[in-house]
Amino acid sequence: MNYPDNLKYSKDHEWIRVEGDEAFVGITAFAASELGDIVFVDVDTEGESLDQDEVFGSVEAVKTVSDLFLPVAGEILEFNEGLEDAPEAVNDDPYGEGWMVKIKISDASQLDGLMDSAAYQAMLG
Repeated sequence: MNYPDNLKYSKDHEWIRVEGDEAFVGITAFAASELGDIVFVDVDTEGESLDQDEVFGSVEAVKTVSDLFLPVAGEILEFNEGLEDAPEAVNDDPYGEGWMVKIKISDASQLDGLMDSAAYQAMLG
């Protein structure tokens, strides 16, 4: 599986790609493969400010529904509306077209507590 080096990873299998004081958030290829075929992504927190590890939405696969946790505190600026018509993008391209939300980071120091690619892969075993 692919775990890009330019991302940070959470213990809950979310990734974050920082661009200035904003960032894109999604789930890892591992999480997507564990969930199976994703059929719906539900994010109703757009415009809200959430704390680190707070639930920002959920992802529904054929067999299960899983909560999505924000890796760092921030304001939800945008939901990837492309996922409304093509939720399978999370499975097909989790780090590209399958991103879920764009956020404005409130506390950049929280990024230091996240894992790099090597640490995330080590956690997975």
